[in-house]
Amino acid sequence: MTAENREGPLNGIRVTDFTWVWAGPFCTLQLAHMGAEVIRIETTKRIDVLRMLPPWAEGQPGPNRAGYFNQYNQGKRSIQLDLTQPEGAELAKRIVAMSDIAVENFAAGVLERLGLGYEALRQVKPDIIMISLSGYGQTGPESTYVSYGPAQVPLAGLSTLTGYTDMDRPGHVGMSYGDPNAGLHGAFAVLAALWHRERTGRGQYIDMSQWESTMAVIGDAILGQSMNGEQPPLVGNRDPLMAPHGVFRCGPATGDLPPGVLPEDRWVSIACGSDDEWRRLCEAMGRPEVADDARFRTMAGRKANEDDLEGIVEEWTSQHDPFEVSEKLQQARVAAFPPLANFQLGEDPNLNAGGFFVEKEHPEVGIRKHAGIPWRMSETPCQVWRAAPTLGQDNDYVFGELLGRSAEEIGALKQRQVIF
Repeated sequence: MTAENREGPLNGIRVTDFTWVWAGPFCTLQLAHMGAEVIRIETTKRIDVLRMLPPWAEGQPGPNRAGYFNQYNQGKRSIQLDLTQPEGAELAKRIVAMSDIAVENFAAGVLERLGLGYEALRQVKPDIIMISLSGYGQTGPESTYVSYGPAQVPLAGLSTLTGYTDMDRPGHVGMSYGDPNAGLHGAFAVLAALWHRERTGRGQYIDMSQWESTMAVIGDAILGQSMNGEQPPLVGNRDPLMAPHGVFRCGPATGDLPPGVLPEDRWVSIACGSDDEWRRLCEAMGRPEVADDARFRTMAGRKANEDDLEGIVEEWTSQHDPFEVSEKLQQARVAAFPPLANFQLGEDPNLNAGGFFVEKEHPEVGIRKHAGIPWRMSETPCQVWRAAPTLGQDNDYVFGELLGRSAEEIGALKQRQVIF
């Protein structure tokens, strides 16, 4: 397929990638991780938003210097093609004709208006698998609405479940949760369609709503309303069945800290799932008598007196280092660990020893550490085979080697600004 030493269960599969921003690229990232050759179709006329967002390498803006883009487009190729020109759309069809999968995440109808909808693509590749990861699906009164991740959170009901007990309004989950969630759902759907094609020889069209895939993660809350007519209360970091369960302040840090990190911003998460664990927690705190306090002896009692309970736990944790607390509680077989900052994740010995981080040479920003593949397969090992592409980095490979255009023809296409 290519000259690179690509591995993985999708080795030999090619993807035409019309996606941009986060949901679609996150879907095709998973396919690239599994060995597929992913060809991103881009244009400077409407540049990918992720190429224009910080953080930038060395703080210098540029479409090839965005860490956000370079994280979620590892292992892919990039070409520049003007799809609004008929000749550009025809070249895109030529790429699809040599592909197994086509992925897009525009609002409903965008690709159809360019002559690149599923019915048009199946004419050039009858067994093509195409997935549309639009915000609201391809049908219905809201199907043509433009969608972004921050709006998916309240639309899917996550905001009504997010907040602390003393809040009188919904909260945000802190990230555009609908985007990566949709990307993972989409990648799974594509794998199922590939399995179906392997058995039947038939491709298919997958209409996936980012809105609906986000709602799928709060099934318990939806059932609570539909079965009992109840809106789940805001509980912060608490859990309906465990106590103590939360994030507790620890003692301030000493020594040098990275810019923006406050000495007092140190915490530890603790989850106590049974009466036995509660007793072991009390022993670890040096307060064995608290386990026999009538308020806390049972899980029901601890839930009924959770404010007092958390005060006792935090009185102890606030005097200690979060890693010290974690080690002591883990030795007592109680789940605990500090919430790690980004610099701590990058330095984590377990993540580095396990090979989670990858460092590939990028043509413009050099070698950078990126989050890699979060799974290990014994029979079909996966790898990040190269860094994210610069804009149009693979024009010559795709238009020349794959499509068979001569250097003169490619030059003429560039002159007409069909490709860039």
